[in-house]
Amino acid sequence: MTETIAPRGALPRKDRRLVFGASGYIGSNLVPYLTAAGIPVRAVSRRPQVLEAHGWQGVDIMAADALDPACLDPVLEGVDTAYYLVHSMAAGRNFGRLDLEAARNFAVAAERAGVRRIVYLGGLVPDDAESEHITSRRDTGDELRRGTVPVTELRAGIIVGPGSAAFEVMRDLVFHLPAMVTPLWVRSKSPPVALDNLLFYLLHLPEHEGAAGKTFDAAGPETLTYQDMMTTLADVAGRSRPVIIPVSVLSPRLSSYWLKLVTAVPTNVARALIEGLKHDFVADTGPLEALVPQRLLGFRESVEAAFAAERQCTVQARWVEGAFRMRGRRRDHAYYAKRASGTATSESSAASVWKVVTAIGGDNRYYYLNGLWTAREALDWVVGGRGLQHRRRHPEDLRLGDKVDSWEVIGIEPGRRLLLEFGMRAPGAGVLEFEIDEKAERETVLTATAYWHPAGAAGLAYWYAMAPFHEVLFSGLTREICRRAELAERREKRAP
Repeated sequence: MTETIAPRGALPRKDRRLVFGASGYIGSNLVPYLTAAGIPVRAVSRRPQVLEAHGWQGVDIMAADALDPACLDPVLEGVDTAYYLVHSMAAGRNFGRLDLEAARNFAVAAERAGVRRIVYLGGLVPDDAESEHITSRRDTGDELRRGTVPVTELRAGIIVGPGSAAFEVMRDLVFHLPAMVTPLWVRSKSPPVALDNLLFYLLHLPEHEGAAGKTFDAAGPETLTYQDMMTTLADVAGRSRPVIIPVSVLSPRLSSYWLKLVTAVPTNVARALIEGLKHDFVADTGPLEALVPQRLLGFRESVEAAFAAERQCTVQARWVEGAFRMRGRRRDHAYYAKRASGTATSESSAASVWKVVTAIGGDNRYYYLNGLWTAREALDWVVGGRGLQHRRRHPEDLRLGDKVDSWEVIGIEPGRRLLLEFGMRAPGAGVLEFEIDEKAERETVLTATAYWHPAGAAGLAYWYAMAPFHEVLFSGLTREICRRAELAERREKRAP
């Protein structure tokens, strides 16, 4: 991230702040931003294991769902400021209704807990807004304000940073479509804001009592068309500028359907986003800039900062959405991953299951549908890959950096988790993660999940072609590993 200067007299309070929706794009960036400022943070998501994968130090991680009022009191206890960052776009139909219900539950629970301030991140709202994506964000803020806890709402333009849905759609288009026929929305105007600038506002707004009960527009110094943004993005990425041909017959709704073939951004999110792009967005940033001054990055600087943040990534021991390491350290591989998984339960110990997992590959092969694995390896060998190299340093033991056939061990937590990077030639980057959870003395759950970050339409086509095999493969693989672990324990008991 780029360096920003805190305004004098606005040093952050050290009271605990709750990031509700910490597994989302903004939440996953806000948590480490707050902790770097020395603020105690409680991070909350419906799936706490996603938060644990980040490896945040000193962060209190809890699970809660705003649609379940009973679980909100514990996470709000002892909280000074609560950031409300959840939305239900990924739920598909009726996400607007779900958003209102969640906001209502949260406002009531925050009142019971004595929270000082709610900070809500919404989006800019044109006067003629019709898209549910836009109106739902506006109505969610209204619902939060019906409670007694003062709400500060920040309405942001397009956020420029790795993982922002709008930014990732533009990235996928620029990297993989040299020419595109688009609807007229590419000429709609919007004021983008850098992720760094937005996080700075979120950090410091709670310090100003005058911000309580008010709504602010957050945007950068420029108002650009989406066509201008894609052209600039291509320049910064060192790509040829795409040929963009706007036509009137493609409506935003119609264009949202073919996005599934071009971008890995979740379909429901991309569709909701695109349907709102027929508007021109304007922002009145004066009040916010006066209250929390900082140097605002232009769009080009914002894109440069986004790419720089990816290059400075740390090594991940677990899969995390969008982590640069998991994308093969390539900017043209999609931020969002496609995934397939299988789960099985064993009556053996976690140690027995782990022993079978770590013996995978080499002469032991892959336990299930080995013919399918061999066919894929042979195809890789034909195109010059290393698919037929069956090798391991040791038949059972694994260490970080070990090669297992065409895989590489990039993460290992003994007895719990193994992360393998895919090494065969394909249009994208992938990893395979094994997770072991010992529920009880004789109940161990094994999950194998493949994550695939596609490179454009070719990468998506590759994934969809393999999807029917994945459904069978990973369920069978986990069952066979569990069966072998149980068989090994029975043999040990029979041994003299």
